[in-house]
Amino acid sequence: MKNLSRLNVLILDDEHHFTEELAEFFQNFGFQAYQANTAEEGLTVLKYQEIDLLILDVRLPGVNGLDILKEVKGKYPALEVIIVSAHGEMDTVIKAMRLGAVDYLRKPFRHIDIKIAIERTHKFLLLQQKLKAMEEKNALISKNLADRIDRHLIGVSPQMIKVLDLAMTAAKFPDTNVLITGESGTGKENIARIIHFASDRKDNILCAVNSSSITDSLLESEFFGHKKGSFTGAVSDKKGFFEVCDHGTLFLDEIADMPMNLQAKVLRAIEEKHITRVGDTEQISTNFRIISATNHEIDNLVDEKKFRLDLLHRLNTLQIHIPPLRERPEDIEPLLHYFSEDFSRKINKPAPKIDEEVINLLMNYNFPGNVRELKNMTERAVILSKGNNLKADDFPLKFTFKDPLKKEPRKLNLTEHEIELIRIALHKAGFNQRIAAESLGISRDTLIRKMKKYRIIISKKDNPS
Repeated sequence: MKNLSRLNVLILDDEHHFTEELAEFFQNFGFQAYQANTAEEGLTVLKYQEIDLLILDVRLPGVNGLDILKEVKGKYPALEVIIVSAHGEMDTVIKAMRLGAVDYLRKPFRHIDIKIAIERTHKFLLLQQKLKAMEEKNALISKNLADRIDRHLIGVSPQMIKVLDLAMTAAKFPDTNVLITGESGTGKENIARIIHFASDRKDNILCAVNSSSITDSLLESEFFGHKKGSFTGAVSDKKGFFEVCDHGTLFLDEIADMPMNLQAKVLRAIEEKHITRVGDTEQISTNFRIISATNHEIDNLVDEKKFRLDLLHRLNTLQIHIPPLRERPEDIEPLLHYFSEDFSRKINKPAPKIDEEVINLLMNYNFPGNVRELKNMTERAVILSKGNNLKADDFPLKFTFKDPLKKEPRKLNLTEHEIELIRIALHKAGFNQRIAAESLGISRDTLIRKMKKYRIIISKKDNPS
């Protein structure tokens, strides 16, 4: 029985930095990674090593990657192959699938994209090998990430303590859907992982999906799966996200960007917990939990008829809002220390000392990119810094600073002002919700939702009618 933690992966690509980066990524997840930059090197590795998964560039020096694919599938039929290329010609994709590739990714792609593709491939591999696929695989992933949950949320501010408290509450109710809101870079996926791995679903898969990154032609196949032969290129049965996440969690990032034609089908799947693969008639039961995230004002999209209200109600059973970093400056210093120590450890440098000037500089910075921006600038500073001190010069800031003439930044909090505006509008309208909504430029239904969200209650004394 093969242990998933020793799953053998070969990356065959002529770009050295690409193979090195992917190999490091796989090794961080406990896989055994091999690298080859020529067809000859790759075939030699396959000859002497038991490889489970091949990441194959379709264009190699002096040889067509599709010829390599045909050859290795002939010699090693159990080998799974994911094709990658900077060129996305449909003919190449179709030929690769017909020759036995299980997936196709176009460069450049994100680590999360290859991770999702590999997780689906793992399941197929391990089922072929007659393993208890999901038990071993998900137990490993759960342990690996659960051990790091405490590091996913670095913060001492009251706002982040509240966020963690809500996440722990959500974890106690593993069937409750959660909507996480916040600006880009605030760490919405980290909160989703905390919820999943602290819940009873932790021993099953957490699948993260970018709702806007899937092409229209593949939407149904990716979410619902397909039967072999259901369309050109469907050379084998494939399980979609809903089926893969049975008894696990499906994390839908950028949910507000989900195409309207998919929203109705997703709503039905959530309500019925049954799906039907493309090209099939048999219904499949699946028990999944949805955690979704957005950086948009999704209520406004509902008003603009760009997002279904009934789907929002299904997704928004429990909402967690992550405030931007500029509204919780007390979290900047602990995050800075964590990131600097973490990156130093990865590149074998001693943990640096941080000048007080750096703290003062960052505390007065607006952080339009939030925690992600702080993480990236810290990594750069650690790599480029001379000696063992991080200084202000190591943090070249290009964006607007907080205005020192302004009062406490929290006074600029949009949520606080929205609550205040709603109260003013209601008061001026004599607590008539229709008139108040018109003065605010929103629908009455949106006003009611916001009043419920912010717990704005009209008493009988306020509204005699």
